[in-house]
Amino acid sequence: MQEASLGLVRIPGGGQGFRSTAAAGSPSHAYNAQTMISTSAFRDVLRHFASGVTLVTARDGERVYGLTVSAFSSLSADPPLIAVVIDQRSSIHQALAQEGAGFAVNILAEDHRELSDRFAFVPDADRFAEGVWGATEDGIPVLEDALAWLACTVEASHPVGSHVLYIGRVRASHTPRAEHPPLVYWNREYRKLGG
Repeated sequence: MQEASLGLVRIPGGGQGFRSTAAAGSPSHAYNAQTMISTSAFRDVLRHFASGVTLVTARDGERVYGLTVSAFSSLSADPPLIAVVIDQRSSIHQALAQEGAGFAVNILAEDHRELSDRFAFVPDADRFAEGVWGATEDGIPVLEDALAWLACTVEASHPVGSHVLYIGRVRASHTPRAEHPPLVYWNREYRKLGG
């Protein structure tokens, strides 16, 4: 797979302008909309984007599911909509794919590092053995000492490459520890804000 990059150079004289190196005769570094970067190059770039960390939880009958997710975003305040992106190979995907599925997004505090790792690396059946768990009215697990949580219903889903983008309509929310610092992930490590 060919690496794609946008070769940029500063224009002499300062300013905020730039020009493509392709115009300067370097087509090997020119941007080409038909070229894709490699998976490793893509991941290397994204590790420089700091993000909060969440646990997405769901229930399907008697079985509960949970997964560490950093691909979470607000979409709309009116109506309140959020988005999470889940790998299609993840076991929680089967619960979210059910019609009318409910799920929760638990926003983690700085002291939830071990819980975040647990939901990323421990087998499904053992993930909920740690943490202080409650449940929404419809039985979706919520972390009682999360910074905040949002209970949602799947509004829409869109397959995107190896993942599925789930849009959730927020039905309920709670902020048990909103004053605590969040868990932040940057450059393949957990970080503290301001440090």
